This record gives sequence, C-alpha cells and structure tokens, in this order.
Amino acid sequence: MAPLSKGAPTGDARPLPILPVLVAGLRRACWFAPGKNGEAGIVESLTLKEAAARVRRGPAPVVCHMPATAKRLGLAGFASLDVLELFAFTRPAKFCLPTPRGLAQALGLALPKTLEDEARCLSTAVSALLDEIAAPDLMRNREVTALARVMADAGWRWGEQTLAVLPKGKATDEATQRRALEVWHGLKEWSEYAPEPPTGQAVVEPEESLKRLADLLGPNAESRPQQKEYTAGVTAAFSPRQNEDEPQLVLAEAGTGTGKTLGYLAPASLWAQKNNGPVWISTYTKNLQHQIDHELDSLYPDSGRKAAKVVIRKGRENYLCLLNLEEAVAALPTRTDASRERDGAALGLIARWAIASRDGDMMGGDFPAWLGDLLEKPRTYALADRRGECIYSACSHFKKCFIERSIRRAWRAEIVVANHALVMIQAALGGGTDDDVFSPARYVFDEGHHIFDAADSAFSAHLSGVEMLELRRWIIGPEKSRRGSVTGAGAGGGRMRGLEKRVGDLAARDEKASLALNETQNAALALPAPGWMSRINNGTPQGPGEAFLALLRQQVYARAAQPGSQYSLETEARPAANSPGDGLVEGLIETALALEASLALLATPLTALATHLSRLIDEQASEMDSHDRQRIEAMCRGLARRAETQVEAWGSMLASLTEEQPAAFVDWFAVDRSGGRDVDVGFNRHWIDPTLPFIDYVARPAQGLLITSATLCDHDNKANESDDEPAPDWIAADQRTGACHLKGEPGRIALPSPFDYPNQTRVLVVTDVTRDNPDQVASAYRELFLAAGGGGLGLFTAISRLRAVHQRLAAPLDEAGLPLLAQHVDGLDTATLIDIFRAEHDACLLGTDAIRDGVDVPGTALRLIVFDRVPWPRPDILHSARRKAYGARVYDDRLTRLRLKQAYGRLVRKADDHGVFILLDNRMPSRLGTAFPPGVEMQRLGLAEAVSLTRDFLQP
Repeated sequence: MAPLSKGAPTGDARPLPILPVLVAGLRRACWFAPGKNGEAGIVESLTLKEAAARVRRGPAPVVCHMPATAKRLGLAGFASLDVLELFAFTRPAKFCLPTPRGLAQALGLALPKTLEDEARCLSTAVSALLDEIAAPDLMRNREVTALARVMADAGWRWGEQTLAVLPKGKATDEATQRRALEVWHGLKEWSEYAPEPPTGQAVVEPEESLKRLADLLGPNAESRPQQKEYTAGVTAAFSPRQNEDEPQLVLAEAGTGTGKTLGYLAPASLWAQKNNGPVWISTYTKNLQHQIDHELDSLYPDSGRKAAKVVIRKGRENYLCLLNLEEAVAALPTRTDASRERDGAALGLIARWAIASRDGDMMGGDFPAWLGDLLEKPRTYALADRRGECIYSACSHFKKCFIERSIRRAWRAEIVVANHALVMIQAALGGGTDDDVFSPARYVFDEGHHIFDAADSAFSAHLSGVEMLELRRWIIGPEKSRRGSVTGAGAGGGRMRGLEKRVGDLAARDEKASLALNETQNAALALPAPGWMSRINNGTPQGPGEAFLALLRQQVYARAAQPGSQYSLETEARPAANSPGDGLVEGLIETALALEASLALLATPLTALATHLSRLIDEQASEMDSHDRQRIEAMCRGLARRAETQVEAWGSMLASLTEEQPAAFVDWFAVDRSGGRDVDVGFNRHWIDPTLPFIDYVARPAQGLLITSATLCDHDNKANESDDEPAPDWIAADQRTGACHLKGEPGRIALPSPFDYPNQTRVLVVTDVTRDNPDQVASAYRELFLAAGGGGLGLFTAISRLRAVHQRLAAPLDEAGLPLLAQHVDGLDTATLIDIFRAEHDACLLGTDAIRDGVDVPGTALRLIVFDRVPWPRPDILHSARRKAYGARVYDDRLTRLRLKQAYGRLVRKADDHGVFILLDNRMPSRLGTAFPPGVEMQRLGLAEAVSLTRDFLQP
C-alpha cells in the first residue's frame, strides 16, 4: 500500500493509499497519479481504448460517475472509487452536479478548465471531503463512525479511507452494525390532530389579491402591468360557485415573463387563509414544482412557518418506505460477497440521506438522481412503495412514515404543490389513493396545456402482462420461480407483500373474511406468473392470462406493418369493424372470454373481502383502536379500487371484443419493446377525449379551478381570417382542458409576453439539408452549434437519428472545447443532463422532442434550438382515432403548433435573453408559422446563410 500523503488526517492511524484518478472525455481520457509527500503528480493523456485497457488491469481509479465514464470507455462497468459516493456520504441530501466542475463548485474549489485540470480536481475533491469527515462535528457523531464501519465491512470501496480519518472505536457485533443502518429510530413521529372543519366560503376580491401581490414582490420590485391584470383576472377562480357541478373556472393564457406564479399565489394564499382550507397547485414537470417551492419563500419567509403551511405532495411511489428499508437491512448479512458490497454501500448512503432528508422524497426531492444511477435502481428506488404494498397501521414505522407525514401535513396546509397525475388519480379514486380521503375544493393547474395528456395517462386502462403480474404479486406476494429463487423480492430479499401479510390478521377475526381472502388468492393464480414473457415467446403459456397474451402477441406480429422494428408494435383490436371478433387469430376470442370468466371469479372475492373487513369496523367498534380502523378503511378502498377500476374494467374490455367499439374509447393490441426486445404485451383502452373523466372526477366536485399556461390556446390564422394577427383559439383551449364539457362560459384571460420577441429572437427554416441524410443533418448541427459558440439544444423526433448525429458530432465539438451531452447516449438520467446543461454555459445537449418541457434554462446557456424535423404527432392508432374526432389536418396542425410554441418558448426566459430557433426541414408549412409570436418572421434560408445569421445574431 502506498504511504500516507503529506498532511493527511490519521484517525485510526492507518496509511491512506495514493489513489489514481481517471477522467474520460469525448475523445480521450486523462489518468492522474498523485505525487507522494506533496509532489505534483503525473497526468497521462490516453486514448479511450487505452484507458479501458488500464482499468481492466487495475488498480481501481477514482472517477466521477462511473456509469457515464464506463459508457465513454465502451465498458459495461469497472472497479472504481466514485467520488460522488463519498460526497453523498459526507453531504447527504445536498445538491451537486455529477461532474468534476460540479464537485468543484459545491466544494468551493477552483473550477477546472481542461481534462487534465478535471483529473487533478477530483483528487483535490477527495482530500477536501475526507477533511470534512475528519472535522469535529462529524467525528463526534458516533452513528457516522458506526455506519462507516458497517459499509467498510460490507466491502464499500471508500470504507478504508473514511475509517482512516474517523476516530477509532470498538469492534461492532452484527446487531450493532445493523443498528447503524436502522435510521428510523432517529426520525420524529408525526402527530394526529382533530379533523379540520369544512372550508369557508369567504370571497377574495381583486383588490385584496393586488395588495397581496405587492406584498410578495416588495417595495423595490419593477412594476409589471400584465402581472397585475393577470392577478386581478384569475381571482375569479376563488369565488364561491353558484350551482352544483359548476365550478368557478378561469382559463388564463399568459406569455412567458408575465409573472404567473406569484400572480396566482396571491389570491390562492388569501383564499386559503380566509377559508381555512388548502389550495392545491398542480404542475406537470418537476422543474415547475421546484420553482413554485422557491417562489413560496416570498409568502413564507420564515422556514418553520413555511414547513407548516406548504407541502409538496407526490404519489406513494416517490417516497422511501421504512419497512422496505428495514427488510433490506435485515437481509444484508445473508447477501453473497458479489452483491454485499453494493448492497452495503447503497443501504449506508440511503441511511445517511434519510436522516438528513426534508421529506423522504426519492424522486425529484433531495435524493440525488445520480445516486440512483451509481447504486442501481433495484437497490434504491425499489425501496419506495411502488406496488401498493403498504400495510398501514400494522407497520411498526407507521408513526414515522414519510408518506403518512406528507398526507397529514397536506390536510393542515395552506398551499399543497402536487402533480397532475396524483391529483387526477386521487380524484378518480373518490378523494384518495388507498389512504388519502381528503378532497380539495380549489385547484390551480399550472402547465394547463398538459391536462389532456395527463388525463390520457391517468384514466386509461391496460390489460397487459406487466399489469396482471403486478396484481398477482399484490394479492399473492413473492413466489418461487422454477429455479427456486424468490421473484419480486428485490435487493431487500422479499419486500413484495401479499394480501396475507397485509390483512391476514384482520381477516382472521371474521370467518367470511378469511374465506374471501383464500378465494382471492386462489383466483389470482389465473393471472400471469413470473417468467410469463419467456413462456409465451416459447409457446408454452400457463393459465388463462398467459394463454390470452400469447395469442394477442401472435395477432400483433401477424398484422404489424414492420414486425422486425426496434420500436413498439400495435394492431387494431377489431380488424373487421362491421363484424366484431372476425379478423382475429384463431382462438383469441375464446381465450379472451376464458380470461374474462377468470377475472369475474377474482372480482367477487375481492369485493367480498372489502365488505367483510368493512363490517368489522361496525361489529368491533367498542374494542377497535383508531389505527386498526384507519387501516381497514384504507385496505377496503384499495380492494374496491382493484376490484372495480382494474379487474372489472379488464373484464369489460375483454367482453367488448365480440361487440362494436364503444364510441367513447379506442382499443388496440400492443407489444411494447425496448432496445428491440419485447418487454410487455397488452390490450389497451384510452378515452378519445380524456378530459371527460377529468371534468367528472376533478372539475365538477371542486368549487373553483384556475387552468393557466403560456401555451394554452392555439393560434391559427383561419380562426380569425379578417384580422392581420391570429386571435387566441379558445375552442382549442376548451377542448384541451375539458372546459367545453361544463355548463356556462369560463372566465378567459389572454395576456401577451412582455418580451420583445421580434428583436430578441430569430426563426429560421433551413432549406438545403436533406433530412434523411445523417451526414448532412450532423454537419448542419455541427456548424450551427459552432456558430452559436455552444448553448445549443438539438431536438430529434427519433432516437436513432439522435444517436447517429451524436456519433458524428462528438469529435468536432470536443475539439472546439464545447461539451456535448446526449439523452439515450450518456449514462445519465434526463434531469441530471438538463442540470449539467444549465450549469455549463457553452455545453450542447441532444434530446428527443419530449425533453423540451423539462428544459428551463434562463440566460445565455440556452441560445440556440435546432429541430431535426417538424414535430408532427406520431401516426399511431390512438392518434388516428383522435384525428378523426377533432378534424384531421386541423388536429395535426394544432398539436404541432403547440409543440413548436413550447420549444420556442424555452429560448427567452428573461428580458435580456436572445436566441435562434431553427428547423432543418424544408417541408415546414408556412401555416404553422403562427406558432411563433406576432412580428416574428419565419425566414427560409440555406445552411450557409443560417450559420452566418446565427453567428452574427448571437455573437455580434
């Protein structure tokens, strides 16, 4: 072992090794060997191939984000010490970009400028983090020392270094080691309170809202007339409704820069305070949730008061489940050497995070997204409650549960920030997701242009292998596969809890309930079992569920236009429209009806079990404690939901195959594929107009709704042919939000952006690039990104074209010193890629069209957007049905204009921003030009002219 470097802390008086460092760029890598006794060290420049060969031989180097480094080296993985793991241990629940520059920024080090600097920077970062661990506050923390020992004993590669700088302690036995991971002992319990009284009906006047807005902005804020007009207008959504099922609805389109967030927070907060009830603010993207959370600091400058009055609510699957964590900790001593190291590291780092976390949110909260990549998702995100497996008050951690704490805080909050999916699912389930019985009276739907898509996802039905297997696991629990291993167990060793474990003790109190539980478990055996995909691929399906899926898959492959495609396949569920059932492969109808009968046999005991358990509340009222009562009520809602909205819905779909297509729906068969491999097979049903259930379940029960967005309306010249400028197309807004299904006219507000788009932006259509030639497309991206000096976002309508361009773009951009990031190429999740792009001023990012909503990058870090093609909607079966319902080409144009408008809106986020928007598609129709603001000319140019104009406009 190499000697301790000069000045290193001693702790256990163990020598610290001199650790080599590896940094991989787009074209080459750097290997840094630190010097001994304060010497400078040596940096070697290697080819990526040479670097890959070196890490195969060893020793294990220090890296920053091993998966991303491995991808650049063309490896699946390699032995390394990831400095990000050390950061997560030292600074749990703290943000850091997973790059050498990001680490330097977080640690207050000099920012590296070259690849060689990055290598030295990582070495310095390791020393800085070990110094922090050796600081008095951490050294006095016995839990940290004990945890480091547990992780080191499990084989964590940073274990030796952390123990070397921590105080030497006594050897720990297995029980003490496990206690170090049992962080739930240190969490505070939440308290029960009396039920909140009904919300009041006090009126919020526009004048009050304007005064509150002024208070939020402060005395030195710039006066924005549009923000005041917006605030006064949206206040109407907080008025008492006049008739049942007729909420006060306001549709408000306000351009970027209007100040929408504070504009609606002013009346929302007033209503909440005057009426003793929460206002739910729903968003589509996590970025906007974070932005709203930040803006709420103006309303609640005291952090303690904000914690009591503001809650970020998400679905159960977002939060760490303490029982899952406990079971994973208990299983650690039984793990093999091969998995023990990574399991130990994962559990240790999650334990450190859980104690420091604000709310236990693993998805978009203070749990670093890159940590899930490093430790692998089965060891991290699988610890969340992802399958409705909660046992509620029967859980020993119920009073400390992150999820239950969030739910109860929301009951007493003034502002609840949630997402569209949670709001819609919660409303569809009668006000609760198995456990949450609160029904909000007032909503604000920000990013309202996504209501249609969110409702489409929330209110659809999928009878698929994955969904049926999940239901089987929810009922039966873990099962042994043919090889004898337990399926559904995950890293924790058996976390998927069946009904027996969740309600067996309750059912045992009633003979009929116990019988219904047994019948439910037996009926669930008709559903696909673990390994179902292999069996149907091999032609050996078992049971009614697998038999149906096997013939459904046969139907799809027989009728799909391109069965050899890398992408998902689909075909119509009723090929012979005038004779339902005809045109399907032989035996499919028979297996569908057999599965329908099996599902009916499952729905009956499921419903009976809920009925018998519910009866226990009445029969044992005098002796049942409140926790058991709440647990039974929650389980009954879960049982009823699966019986009615899942099992019975599936049965109805299967029965309808012998009938004509229901008018309100579109059905189809699909094989979902990933990387050219089948991952699911199913029968899908979607509403043609998903805003119908949104209005029924969310809007009508509410007192008031504000639906707002910068892109709520369509702008089509034909909507107002007599005027020079297009008028807001409220018909499209009404259809996309469901407002057309309510009685009466909603309030409407349309305010333009205060930005000077004609002078701040340029819109170009390049006419001489052959869009099907990857070399030409890549050269266009290269020259445009270079002309802009970086800060470019490349949007693609197909992953294959993105990868082809990236392959040709990496070298020239690296040579020019411009970092290149790419979705579906780099080993980083999308949110992390966007964070890096935002921080690296001259970086370029390639992504699919869907990434546009997540990119919120003020300033010059985003100054160029290049679309490879016009983003027409994908012509699948679902789109075809909606196209027919909404007017064929009119519907296509509307969706495409909306996508262009959303992408263009990313360019200018502040008054001094400038940007260029380019389409490399000479087929761009002029009629779509109304997607851009009035006065913005869509110029058609050759590539050379576009490059010159871009350079002159962005780098004058």
